[in-house]
Amino acid sequence: MKIENLTNITIATLGSHSALDICRGAKDEGFKTLVVCQKGREKTYSEYYLTQNGVGCVDECLVVDTFSDILKSSVQKKLLEKNAIFIPHRSFETYLNFNYQTIEKKFKVPMFGNRYLLNIEERGRRPNQYDILDKGQIRYPKQFTDPKKIDRLCLVKVLEKERSFERAFFIVNTYEDYQKQVKEKLKQGVFTKKQIEEAVIEEYVVGVQVNFNFFYSLLTKRLELLGTDMRRQTNAEGMTKILSPYQDEVIKRLTVKYEEAGHVTVTVLESLLEDAFILGEKFVKVSQTLVAPGIIGPFALQTIIIPGPPKKEIIVIDVSPRMPGSPGISATPYTHYLFGRSISVGRRVAMEIKQALKNNSIQLIVT
Repeated sequence: MKIENLTNITIATLGSHSALDICRGAKDEGFKTLVVCQKGREKTYSEYYLTQNGVGCVDECLVVDTFSDILKSSVQKKLLEKNAIFIPHRSFETYLNFNYQTIEKKFKVPMFGNRYLLNIEERGRRPNQYDILDKGQIRYPKQFTDPKKIDRLCLVKVLEKERSFERAFFIVNTYEDYQKQVKEKLKQGVFTKKQIEEAVIEEYVVGVQVNFNFFYSLLTKRLELLGTDMRRQTNAEGMTKILSPYQDEVIKRLTVKYEEAGHVTVTVLESLLEDAFILGEKFVKVSQTLVAPGIIGPFALQTIIIPGPPKKEIIVIDVSPRMPGSPGISATPYTHYLFGRSISVGRRVAMEIKQALKNNSIQLIVT
């Protein structure tokens, strides 16, 4: 999408996920901010973090009946009149029902990053993240397309029936165990038969979870590590805090949930940073050949670090080709090492847009 007017740019996003991170970063770099909010969910942006009396980061809140109304021509017209550059995040895809054709063709607002790369998160589409990982020779957990061949502890990733944006993960170790759990969960209505048929079954990798949150700058051709974090998930995390004699009984009564509730910042050994950067560089390079122009701006490789011998190894378990949902990563030291100060992902995005406007190269980083 071409930006006709390069003055008075507004940074816009959807009121969920990482909107405050985006807005604070934009304000710090001198941009106006706008958040599109759903009625009944707007107070975080229209009251608690509204710009007023020298505090806050949301300059304007555009309230719609449902998030999907952002596709209405009247709403898009307002965004275009505001000279908006839109920053996508996972909730943007979710509340548009993962309709990537609509995002690619009918959303007319200029978008920071590669809108044609967002759909690689969906495993049923091609190319997807596994195509990029395969071509880049980036290791990820062994997958089983036939559940009869399960011969180790595995994690089954399947969408929920009621909330298609959440995944009803469960753990199995044999085909018989898989059959038993699928039968029970189908009966409970956790997921549908079609959803379990489309599920991903992969080896359960035992190690330390670390998300490497990168930023690739098309302006400088540089890959940057902005920070590292790990997820906090309900109620799986709570299960681990129950004394072992009671865990089996609790698991019988509750379905284990891996719903994301927040994040925890972590750091990694410096000896692992080169390996992490190599994975990030491979991912960027392959993305450029499969979905030109490839990664623009933030992306994350969600990983498990496993022990040696011969040495610790980073296994990629998931990919996020857009804004991360963990604003706390700026508390890790990696941007300070690079820039001499801590920088949030939202601010790094705004810095890139600001530099591109200054260089008259904004068209390189919006689609």
